[in-house]
This record gives sequence, structure tokens and C-alpha cells, in this order.
Amino acid sequence: MRSLRILLPLLLLAPSALPAAEVGWKTALAQPEAWYATARARALADSVLLYQIPVGGWPKNTDFSTPPTAEFLKDARMDHRAATIDNNATTTPLLYLARVLAAAPDERTRTAFERGFDYLLAAQYENGGWPQYFPLQKGYYTHITYNDNAMVNVLEFLRDASRGEPPYAFVDADRRARAAAAVAKGIDCILRTQVRDADGHLTTWCAQHDETTLAPAWARNFEPPTLSGGESVGIVRFLIGIESPAPEVRAAIEGAVAWFEKVKITGQRYETFKNAEGKKDRRIVPDPAAPPIWARFYELGTDRPLFMGRDKVVRYALAEIERERRAGYSYYVTSPSSLLDSQYPKWRKRLEKTAATVTKTTGPQKPAEAKP
Repeated sequence: MRSLRILLPLLLLAPSALPAAEVGWKTALAQPEAWYATARARALADSVLLYQIPVGGWPKNTDFSTPPTAEFLKDARMDHRAATIDNNATTTPLLYLARVLAAAPDERTRTAFERGFDYLLAAQYENGGWPQYFPLQKGYYTHITYNDNAMVNVLEFLRDASRGEPPYAFVDADRRARAAAAVAKGIDCILRTQVRDADGHLTTWCAQHDETTLAPAWARNFEPPTLSGGESVGIVRFLIGIESPAPEVRAAIEGAVAWFEKVKITGQRYETFKNAEGKKDRRIVPDPAAPPIWARFYELGTDRPLFMGRDKVVRYALAEIERERRAGYSYYVTSPSSLLDSQYPKWRKRLEKTAATVTKTTGPQKPAEAKP
């Protein structure tokens, strides 16, 4: 009881009386609007600016809450200093800087933001896609990169900025226009890279496509040309966010959704466990009550779940690849569930509501007469 009497006053302290944890990069985009005008937000923005590569983009896998070391700034190796859109690089720093600018404008931060904005526009291929790295790096990095939602992140950023939505009200009209044009080209690229099956039905996308032929392409040894049960979800979600979708966009969404329904896996559970040696592993086990799952890779032409380890050998069972890859890479996903159960039905209702409003306003449309 005595210890409880000692602790009780501490437990009843108002949150404002407790020491506040310093905001780091992991939580920098989850703060209330007013926070972005604080000294801590400004200090973090200054650190982000120091990491900006001269070409305008940012490196990946970087904690921007700590200013770069002298060694980092001198290191020109690709994995440390190359500007990329991989792993949320460039788009996330830009979003953070936009929030700081919306709260407390300053010329130095705005100049850095505009350099990053222009970097994304310059990195786009003429066909509408984006490579993983720009300037281009040799290897699979030149492919149009849907992997880990890289290109979708860019499109969402540019779409929101083109609309002048918060926190992008400060973006000038010229950049808004160029962003809108880039988004239109990006949508065209998405439509052109969507894979059709042998019967001509629209399916989904590979995690990366050849920048010249637009065909599904290799990335790492364990990431073969396949239909993606993961990255395709982000693409469809982006298409669903188009305010007035053209018929070809609607067809792309419907085709992808039908494919997700077709290839979903039921009655199996994807689980993580410790093997006999106490090491992390993953496996598939029968479970009639398990929610549906989807493979990360589906074989082109057969829609058969495909698994590949570092040896680049095609296999059709998770258990047949090495433990290091099983434990270190997600070969099954659940993300299509929310798309099928929530986002797609809401999209259909929105289209139906829009169509009903148009009909009510203009009246039934007279069928067009057939031409001779």
C-alpha cells in the first residue's frame, strides 16, 4: 500500500507535467500541425537539408534526425550517397519539408524542397515510369520500379502537390502543372505495363518492368519476373484515388481485382516460428479458419505461386528455399484483403453515386444511333 501511495501522485500527473520524448525521424510525420513550427521541427528540417544529394534527391535507409557525419558526406558510394525513390527515400523527406514550410515558411527550406521536387520530375522516363535511382545506376536499378511502392509514392506525392492540397498550398503554379502532367504520364505507364493473360484478360503488374520494352523484369536473384501479389495492391489503390477515372483506368482496376479474387489462397496460414535450433523461420500450415493470403510472386502464364531463393532456381513450395530467405523475406502477403473488402467496394459505390447524380442532372442519355 505504501508503494501505491507513492506512485499514485505520479500516475495522476497531467501529461504536460511529464517530460516529453524528443521527436525522431520515425515519428516526424505523425505530429500535430502546430508541432512543425517548433524549434525541434526546424532542427530536424536542417538535418534533412544536410542529407540532400546535390542532384536534389535523398539517400535511402537514413535516420535524418541525426546530422550526417563528415565521413558520410565524403562517401560517394551508391548505397550511401545515391539519390533514390527506393524505401520511401526522397518522397518522405519532401513531405516532411512541406509540413515545415506550411507551418513556418523560410527561403532556405523552400529552395531545398523545390530542388527535390524538380529532381522527381527530371527522373521520370519519357514513357512515364521512374527508375529506382537517378542519375541511373547500372543493373536492375534502371527498371521501372513498382517494388515497395516506389513509383506509387512518387505519383501520390506529385498528385497531392498538383492539387495544392495541404501541406502543398505554397507550391507554385508552374510546378503544380508540371506535376499534373507527370502524373498523367505515370498513369499511362501503369496502364501500358499491366499484364494480360493468354486470353487477353487484364491481371496485375510485376514489381519492376523493363524501361524499354515495358515487360516484367528481374530485380534481385530472388525477385523474378512474375505477377506481384504485393506491389500490385499499391498500384490499384493509387488508381482508385483518381477522381474521375477514364474507362481504361476502370478496366485496369476491375481486371486487377478479378485477378486478386482468382488467385487468393484459403485454408492456409503463413506463420513465423522458431526451428529446432532456436532460429527464426516461416512456414505454411493448414488452417481452415485462416483469412485469405496471397503469394508475393505468381508465375507468368500459370498464376502458380512461385518461390525463389538466392540460387535463382524456380520452386513451387516455400519449404524448398533456404531458411535465410524464408525468414528474411515476405513470400506471402495479406494486403489485398483490405483492397477487396473495403477500398474497392467503396470505389464502386462512389462511381455509382456519381453516375446517379449525372443521370439526375442531365436525364437519361439517348442511345447513339448506329452509323451505316
